[in-house]
Amino acid sequence: MRVLITGSSGQIGTNLALRLRAGGHEVFGIDKRLNTWTDEFPYLLQDLAGHYAPFPGGINGVEYPEVDLVVHLAAHAKVHQLVREPHRALENAMMTFNVLEYARQGNIPIVFSSSREVYGDVHRFEGYNEQAADFAYTESTYSASKIAGEAFIYSYARCYGLPYVVFRFSNVYGRFDNDLRRMVRVIPLFIHSMLRGEPITIYGGRDKTLDFTYVDDCVDGISRGIEALHEGRVVNQTINLAYGQGNTLVHCAERIAEELGVQPQMTLAPSLLGEVTHYVADLSKARELLGYDPAVPLDEGIARAVAWFREHRAAHPDEDTAVRPDHEGALGASSGWKTAGG
Repeated sequence: MRVLITGSSGQIGTNLALRLRAGGHEVFGIDKRLNTWTDEFPYLLQDLAGHYAPFPGGINGVEYPEVDLVVHLAAHAKVHQLVREPHRALENAMMTFNVLEYARQGNIPIVFSSSREVYGDVHRFEGYNEQAADFAYTESTYSASKIAGEAFIYSYARCYGLPYVVFRFSNVYGRFDNDLRRMVRVIPLFIHSMLRGEPITIYGGRDKTLDFTYVDDCVDGISRGIEALHEGRVVNQTINLAYGQGNTLVHCAERIAEELGVQPQMTLAPSLLGEVTHYVADLSKARELLGYDPAVPLDEGIARAVAWFREHRAAHPDEDTAVRPDHEGALGASSGWKTAGG
């Protein structure tokens, strides 16, 4: 296949592109920023968030190579940033609209990256299946932007016959996720802070439980979805992609400390505005439709993540600088994209 990936410089986009190329597929990427991880696939620097007129074969007058399928990962995905700056949520919707218009004109199937944030924080379910989403429980402007994106996808399927698969990701972590000046993610932030002997804060307290997904499992699920959509075996479905097991953020921090051989300095604090504090995915649909079987539990994933972080930091010692929590604004904060990790 020939696959177009938006948000190709982010964590999921980079890992997915490398996975697809290893499988013999052609990949073309689009992102607003340079890919600092690899130069193994071609990509175009372009901002997709503007209000652009339809253009056959591309977006905003830029013609793209012919492709068989598009994977739309590009989004502003800092939950707390979008609470502070809600116009970025509108930009997320514009990105999705522009990509859908491109796909509609070429009748190109689309894979859309949504998030477990669309379920809200309702504390009603141990295993959230795809039908459990109640959009009245929207917690943040970020979750609203993903709900809006899903709505656009569903409307284009009904109005124009555009085939899709929507994936709802959950706390994806692992390789290519520690660009903390641009995007503060909780696991690399904890690793970074503990290596520096700095304290960490657990927002949501001891009971905050999330479904952490190692990036290789996430990419495996997306790859299966791409193939199934391209072959017409799975069409117009919304599917959870996660590990399917809840872990407290406290346990996550403790495992990181064990891998680093340090004693963590943890402070517990109330949840921040817009946060989801309990989520465990129901993976029945992913297993049934895609044969998805995640293989990396959190304890093993943390070991891999710490090992990769150490290797990367050894090669980039200049990154060993102070980083403020996301809700306070990361150092060097920008409007760059992140692949939606939920």
